[in-house]
Amino acid sequence: MTGSGDGSTAGEDSADVDEQAPGERTCLDDWTDDGKSDLRAGVDEAGKGPVLGSMFAACVVADPADLPDDVDDSKDLSAERREELATVIRDRAHAVAVSEIPVARIDDTETDMNTLTVVAHAEALEPVASDGLATYLDAGDTNAVRFERRVADRIEADLDLRAEHGADAAYPIVGAASIIAKVERDAHVAELAAEYGDLGSGYPGDSTTRDFLEDYIAEHGELPACARESWQTSRDVRNAAGQAALDDFD
Repeated sequence: MTGSGDGSTAGEDSADVDEQAPGERTCLDDWTDDGKSDLRAGVDEAGKGPVLGSMFAACVVADPADLPDDVDDSKDLSAERREELATVIRDRAHAVAVSEIPVARIDDTETDMNTLTVVAHAEALEPVASDGLATYLDAGDTNAVRFERRVADRIEADLDLRAEHGADAAYPIVGAASIIAKVERDAHVAELAAEYGDLGSGYPGDSTTRDFLEDYIAEHGELPACARESWQTSRDVRNAAGQAALDDFD
């Protein structure tokens, strides 16, 4: 995998890399829409960086005025409040869609995380997309304009599409998508814990996660199926286990 490894966003497919400087979207509310609908769509992902489990993306279509006042970037909310808000968002939204990118797709050597983040956004957006729908994306690329274009290329509907870095904190409709995606990711991690035992958050910096991987390899001689084998953390743990086995042999 050319762009894999503990949340790296490097490795853009060469055919998609252009020479323009990194793009930014800073004034999404300044774009013109037809005024026929108050509905907006927001898309965001959760689980791009973990070494364990799937990545999720969510799309929420709603009138932002119908969203709870404290909708925000999911990282700034407690797990309990995220779950409460997710229930309200699903109840008030015109539509909600979620996509999952499992470990097997993440480890596919024919792709990279930049492309998969585009795919995740597009797969969440496509089922609820409609012509002219004003759509906000939390840019998953250093170049927000390029990210916007790559997602648009995968959507059949003719959307009024814009991407911006930090859109999950700046725009409630994207914050709502961030919350839904994070709650889906948390539920996924809980399911993995029910199967494997305590594995922490799944992030490389979590000592519980690293201990889980080390213990699993020590017991089974291989990584668990929920681990992203292409991630540097997985390679490091596997190499360390192999070296330990050699040392024991000596």
